[in-house]
Parts: sequence; C-alpha cells; structure tokens
Amino acid sequence: MKKMRQILLILVCLCLLALSAKAAEITVAAAANLQFPLKELQAEFTRETGTSVKIAIGSSGSLTTQIENGAPFDVFLSADMKYPEAIYKEGLSSRPPQVYAYGVLVLWTMEDLDMSKGLGLLADKEVKKIALADPLLAPYGRQAVNAMKFARLYPGISPKLIYGESIAQTNVFITTGAADVGFTAESVVLAPNMKKKGKWTKVDPQSYKPIAQGMVVLKYGEKVHPRQAQAFYNFLLSDPARKILRKYGYCLTP
Repeated sequence: MKKMRQILLILVCLCLLALSAKAAEITVAAAANLQFPLKELQAEFTRETGTSVKIAIGSSGSLTTQIENGAPFDVFLSADMKYPEAIYKEGLSSRPPQVYAYGVLVLWTMEDLDMSKGLGLLADKEVKKIALADPLLAPYGRQAVNAMKFARLYPGISPKLIYGESIAQTNVFITTGAADVGFTAESVVLAPNMKKKGKWTKVDPQSYKPIAQGMVVLKYGEKVHPRQAQAFYNFLLSDPARKILRKYGYCLTP
C-alpha cells in the first residue's frame, strides 16, 4: 500500500511538472516591424503549444543593448542579421542566428501626395518632413538611407529627415501628420488596422540591401525555458508561421 502511494505521488509530481512546463510563459524581444504580425504568430503558437508569449517591442539596436545588460528575454527576433550575430559572438547565445524572413521597405503617407513618383517625391517642395527609423538603431532606417543615396537624394534632403527610435515611433510620426511621408515596413501597412490609412508604395528593392531578419535563442531562454524557447524558434520556421509572415508582406527568400 505504501509503495502504491509513492508511485501515485511520483505520477502526480510528473503531471504537475508537465503542466508547469507547458504553461510556462516566454518573453520574445522583437524588432518593431513585427509588431502586427506577432499578434497572429503569438496566438497561433499558444494555440499549438499551450505556452503563452510575452512580447517586448523595440528597435533591434536598443533590444540588443538590453540583452547585453542582462534583460530576461528568451528569444530575440531582429530586423537584421547584424545584431543577432553580435549577440552570438558575445556568447549570449549558444548557436548562430538564422534568417526567418526578409523585410520589405515602403513609403507611406497620410497626405495627398503622388506616390507614383516613388523616392522622387521626397525632393518635392510640398514635402517638408520625412520620417524614418534611426539608422544607428534600426535596420529599416539604415536601408532607407541607402535607398535615398541610391536615388541620389541624400544628403540633399537630409534637413527634412526626422528620426524615430524604431519603426513603431516612425509610424506615429506618419499617421499623426508630424511627417508628410515616411519609410516603414510593408508588414505595417498590411496590418488589418492600418490597411485603410493613407497611401503607400514599395521602395525599389534594387535601391537597398535585402533586409534579412535573424533570430536567436538567448542564453536566458536556454537556461530557464529551454523547451519552450526552442519550440518558438522552430515555430517561426514552420508552415503556419510562414503563411502569416507572407500575409504581412515578408519574403521567405532574398
């Protein structure tokens, strides 16, 4: 009888541990261009695994600084490969980063501007302010500068430029009219709550480098939530996740 109780106790403990592991919450640090698709990715992952996901949104550069200072993030989704590669080289991840998607740069405005001009409209006198994410922190901002250089507009129009810390803040500048036009990610303008706002056009992809977005499981995730963190990493490469990413304009090949 005593042995039977011991066996039952062990079984109960194992069940509780399994439920605890399944119900664990992980924290994903994500670049601001993922703000809208992540809501769907988060819901699908939780539906499949039972693991809840907390999201920390910011510029790739500022999130990297937080990780370097010990922020308790499990997985890092960057807007480029530069920052996750730096994380790996610093020993904050055991494995090198992997590309999960390629971002697309667009011009977006709430004004009655001729978007058929493409980047050329940035030189128009009626355009007083142009918003973009800080090139020092945000890969989309960096590629926006490259696109303007390619079009031979930069630095001639640099006095018009206003900088957001991330794509998220840049979007605020555009949607509130603080900027006449701005650079953002296609994932933003395709979001359900943004589709009917303003006008947008894709920036010529030949004018900037491919925005290869990389991800890593961080040392914190490896130690505290190893199975759940790895499961989210694997999920981003799965067919359901890739379907969501395509829906928001991401490319899966360069």
